Amino acid sequence: MTVNIKKCTHKDILELQEISTETFNETFKDLNTAENMYAYLERAFNIPQLKIELDNSFSGFYFVYFNNKIAGYLKVNINDAQSEKMGDESFEVERIYIKNKFQKHGLGKYLLNKAFEIAKEGDKKKIWLGVWEKNENAIAFYKKMGFVQTGSHSFYMGDEEQIDFILTKTFENSLKGE
Repeated sequence: MTVNIKKCTHKDILELQEISTETFNETFKDLNTAENMYAYLERAFNIPQLKIELDNSFSGFYFVYFNNKIAGYLKVNINDAQSEKMGDESFEVERIYIKNKFQKHGLGKYLLNKAFEIAKEGDKKKIWLGVWEKNENAIAFYKKMGFVQTGSHSFYMGDEEQIDFILTKTFENSLKGE
């Protein structure tokens, strides 16, 4: 098994849109109305929106490849790009999505470790993310990786308000190699 990670650029925007839509749809379509899914996918993953996100120097997208096939992606944010005001010492993992057919190969852990590495390079003290309260598999995964629930916030899927748990992992000097 070969696993590689590549930072996304504007040349990747169509692939990014495709995998964003595919993985989000695979993960959430059975738990939401078709209208709300469509509204969210159209708003979040249209080309102009993805271009804005790619242009933001405080955000980064990374594809993960499994045996040379794109299997998923990671989106991370710092500073003002964070979806919640968490401060300059915080690092947000906004998205980790893996295509269904590539799950159970450790790719989520691989991407999360990439996020930890980026956070370390930026001297961040805290990594946080939002995860839907009904996404039990993801919650269990993040808790296994050392995250704890520290709050919640609203997330809108179309016109439906949903609750995301805020999960946080604090690094006490460990990101500095001390």
